[in-house]
Amino acid sequence: METFLGIMIPFLGTALGSACVFFMKRSLGDLVQRALAGFAAGVMVAASIWSLLIPAIEQSEGMGKLSFLPAFIGFWVGVLFLLLLDHLIPHLHVGSEQTEGPKSKLGRTTMMVLAVTLHNIPEGMAVGVVYAGFLSGNTQITAASALALSLGIAIQNFPEGAIISMPLRAEGERKGRAFLGGVLSGVVEPIGAVLTLLTAQLVIPALPYFLSFAAGAMLYVVVEELIPEMSQGKHSNIGTVFFAVGFSVMMTLDVALG
Repeated sequence: METFLGIMIPFLGTALGSACVFFMKRSLGDLVQRALAGFAAGVMVAASIWSLLIPAIEQSEGMGKLSFLPAFIGFWVGVLFLLLLDHLIPHLHVGSEQTEGPKSKLGRTTMMVLAVTLHNIPEGMAVGVVYAGFLSGNTQITAASALALSLGIAIQNFPEGAIISMPLRAEGERKGRAFLGGVLSGVVEPIGAVLTLLTAQLVIPALPYFLSFAAGAMLYVVVEELIPEMSQGKHSNIGTVFFAVGFSVMMTLDVALG
């Protein structure tokens, strides 16, 4: 039950953020979106370091000076995996009008949902692999540190859900459908977490590779999508400040609970 709740917490964050469409009449302004993108980026970078890469290296200490190797390999596989998905799945960059991927007749609404769904894949994998490590009895991963990662991702998923549902509403979608669009973008997280959890449980010795794979995938999303969004236009320092806020919040959660 503890693992089930941990896996569902990030999805709950997305759903609650999407519910903003029922309470807010206006779409999010550019400054707000920039701040939220910066915050999400900060959370994901801190989570990648403290919750994924450091535990991956610590679990390979028996390799001596080569203890970095599993983390290095897994990290690059994660980056290349997201690079492949980025090219195969047609989507809009968040906060952009530019369509990426193969030409498609998909509507802009669907493209936006696909964009955030693409972001959520590595987050779901990260939660799944950390809970896999906890269930395997790994001493570097505690229940509290796994919960810290879930809470951190849930916090950054809240604005992510709003970033989807509010623009959909502004484009004329009904509130219920706009809410559903935001929720659907987060469904991939618990699914990805469960699949990763099951796979990692079967290959526990490969856990450092799984952890660093999730880190590489998350950092790809940060650099490719979130950093450009938080830095565009005037007052780009807003995004930078909120990046620092998100980073410090996730760092505090991980160290305090871990």
